[in-house]
Amino acid sequence: MRKHFILAAVLAVAGAGQALADDLIRVKTDKSVGAAMDALQAAVEGAGATVFARIDHGAGARTVDTDLGDMQLLIFGNPKIGTPVMQADPIAGLFLPLRVLAYADKDGQVWLAYEDPEETLDDLDVDDDMPEVGMMRGALEKLTARAAE
Repeated sequence: MRKHFILAAVLAVAGAGQALADDLIRVKTDKSVGAAMDALQAAVEGAGATVFARIDHGAGARTVDTDLGDMQLLIFGNPKIGTPVMQADPIAGLFLPLRVLAYADKDGQVWLAYEDPEETLDDLDVDDDMPEVGMMRGALEKLTARAAE
């Protein structure tokens, strides 16, 4: 009986990891992490959204003598789009504003990664057909594509 429970737990965790991976969108770029983030920040600001923070995870790791490689996170949003979503379910505030991670993988390939907002908000009391959710998806797609060019 215990073996079945352990096997079930392992399969559940593995399945959750795969589900999370399926919810992530990765956009390949030939730019460096810094250049990709600069381009993304410019695209976000050019679109009229607000950049709330740019976090350099790699630099943070270096302050404790650890190598994380190049990795930066941009946190941004537009209150006209995010506010109605948080009005529908305040818990959406845990996931908003939007986030895009730029990182170099083990082979040195740079990626822009983000989670699909529809999937992120799926378990909340937010209607998938809410226009703002579609606007978030479209903005992430366009902004990361522009930054990756």
